[in-house]
Amino acid sequence: MPIYIVFALNVCNTTSQFANRVVLALLALQLGASPIAVGVVGGLFSLCPTVLGLFAGRVADRFGTRQLLIWGTVSLSVGMLSPYFWMSIPAIMIAATLCGLSQVLFNVSTQNLTGLLSTSETRPRNFSNYALTNSTGQFVGMLIGGFTTDHLSNTTTCLSLAVFAAIPLVILAIRRQPLEPANLASTKKSATKDITSDNTSAWLMLKDPIIRQTLYTGSLMNSGLNLYQFYLPVYAHSIGISASVIGMIMAAHATAAFVVRIILPNLIKKLQEDNVLALAFFFGALAFLLIPFVHHAWILGILSFIFGLGMGVGQPIVTMQMFANSPKGRSGESIGLKMTTNQLTKMISPIAFGAIATGFGLFAMFGVNALLLISGGLLSKPSLKKINQKTN
Repeated sequence: MPIYIVFALNVCNTTSQFANRVVLALLALQLGASPIAVGVVGGLFSLCPTVLGLFAGRVADRFGTRQLLIWGTVSLSVGMLSPYFWMSIPAIMIAATLCGLSQVLFNVSTQNLTGLLSTSETRPRNFSNYALTNSTGQFVGMLIGGFTTDHLSNTTTCLSLAVFAAIPLVILAIRRQPLEPANLASTKKSATKDITSDNTSAWLMLKDPIIRQTLYTGSLMNSGLNLYQFYLPVYAHSIGISASVIGMIMAAHATAAFVVRIILPNLIKKLQEDNVLALAFFFGALAFLLIPFVHHAWILGILSFIFGLGMGVGQPIVTMQMFANSPKGRSGESIGLKMTTNQLTKMISPIAFGAIATGFGLFAMFGVNALLLISGGLLSKPSLKKINQKTN
């Protein structure tokens, strides 16, 4: 299957996901939801990715991705039809849960397909382009979500997004051929024999020190990004910066991430994956260390751009490394394992660092996270990886 079909599927789903997030949050507020209820809606988006990541990966490895993509599309459309037929807080919670189900089924499938349809030479470019489709979908989705909420009725908005979410079904109906490469069937059979049981296969995978280290670095990267998205606006507000300027500061991060992903394949070719990943961590740590000392919006914008350069290359490289180091025939499961650990990080890190910020202030929170990012950069360096592999 041509790789551009995977990219088209991912753009459609990512656009729908982020449009739905905006719309469902705004609908909950319009219906008078309490802050706790809004928080529950946000948490439900992560429920299925946390619980079903490994399951989705195993299904992708053994049975292929077409059914996962179909069910992911159907769950997204049905999710947005729930508030269309029953405009209420419970319906919004159902929609958020089904959106999360779609996310795990789609992300595991499209990331795995991107790796399977790549060679060692084309993998950096393809995963970089995949990351660009994520950025595009996020940007367009948030615009669509805001525009439809402002200009359409609530029910029309939900119906429109439900119809838009179904576009991948049209693409899959047109593309009737198998999505995976033709030579994958024998690999699936041998991989199924190699796995002792569904309950232990992930734990066996975790015995590989490279897999463990990739999961650790990926979790650090994900934690840093989540904390930046939440605490930078908090810090900027505390020093008197207006909401519109804070939005521009955050946009600098998104712009940097988009730009650096365009040149990522060339960076990897010149510096190698591990060195680029180490630099990504160091860029992120530098931004976190300096933020508490800055009291001017334009300097915060520069630091946001620097942080975006790091996180923009870090995320696709971690996915690349997880795919490349996965056991034969179990790439989907390894990507599902990565998604599960990332979602757990999303739930745990705000609580842990929120406690640090409450007890010791924002300065301590930024400093501790910077130290963790520095540790990720050191562990990503090729020389340290060799030492760790010998030790294990």
